[in-house]
Amino acid sequence: MWEDGEEIFPPTLPTLPTLPSPQSPPMAKIFPVHPDNPQIRRIEEIKSALSSGAVMLYPTDTVYAIGCDLNAKSAVERVRQIKQLANDKPLTFLCPSLSNVATYAFVSDTAYRIMKRLIPGTYTFLLPATKLVPRLVQSPKRKTTGIRVPNHTVCLALLEALGNPIISTSAHVPPDEGNNGLVHIDPETIQSRVELFDRLDKFVDIIVDAGEEPKYEVSTILDLTGDEAVIIRRGLGWEAAATWV
Repeated sequence: MWEDGEEIFPPTLPTLPTLPSPQSPPMAKIFPVHPDNPQIRRIEEIKSALSSGAVMLYPTDTVYAIGCDLNAKSAVERVRQIKQLANDKPLTFLCPSLSNVATYAFVSDTAYRIMKRLIPGTYTFLLPATKLVPRLVQSPKRKTTGIRVPNHTVCLALLEALGNPIISTSAHVPPDEGNNGLVHIDPETIQSRVELFDRLDKFVDIIVDAGEEPKYEVSTILDLTGDEAVIIRRGLGWEAAATWV
């Protein structure tokens, strides 16, 4: 108790064991990044975390995405758990340039001509995967992979710093059918990036905040695995893609 601003101590009592306080899930670290001139130090910090197996939430030129270093197996597995994806469901990843795409996919002359016209941009290209694409990422039956070259300054800065492709799957999270404590996120119900960050901060390690509010238009998907290109999903920029297919 307190009296006249001085503490009056009660008689000494036996010391009781201290009970551990309940542990709450760790919260993600938020990295504010300038959208047009990303700070080198911040990009390096994010790169270091990704290289160590971190999973991040970050903006792209389409929607907010959940991602990690393509070659960090444990992180890719966590992305699959968050998205509740079976191993036969392929994951898309980002590359910084068309020449880099050719490292991870077999690009035909037809595919090259189309991609050259559309890169960088809001397009996902389905291509035959090379051996550098982890099996955990590609389609196991078709041996194909989905690749994007984004038109987004922060994404490109991260790709350049990391030196590896970055997994990119939308921040849409389906209902938790396995009762694993995951949060259901329907992007169209999210009102602001603050709400999105709050919903996912216990499931990712890093949140990249470039001040961008959530968008809901997805990329256009082009299947370039055959002799002819086929648009299999109409998203942002599909009209431009249609002139080259």
